[in-house]
Amino acid sequence: MALPTANTPLYNHTLPDIEDWLHRQGCEQNTDVPHCWHVQRPLWEADVILDIDALVVRYVNAGADGKDVQRIFKYSLSRQDLEEAIFAGP
Repeated sequence: MALPTANTPLYNHTLPDIEDWLHRQGCEQNTDVPHCWHVQRPLWEADVILDIDALVVRYVNAGADGKDVQRIFKYSLSRQDLEEAIFAGP
């Protein structure tokens, strides 16, 4: 499946496009809660939640005190901007 161009805002992607993009980034979908995804990288891991008007990213144990760090990204950002912001890590 061909995704829209990388500079296209995420709100112009279909849900299957967004799911495909998350799969391509190495995210795994939670089968019990399909709007929740998880990604594991060598130095960090995060939960990605497809909320109503934004992507919510919770980096697990990423804070200086070992707490989770949460960031919220609006769907109006381009897929490229989201990729760079989310998958660069906390």
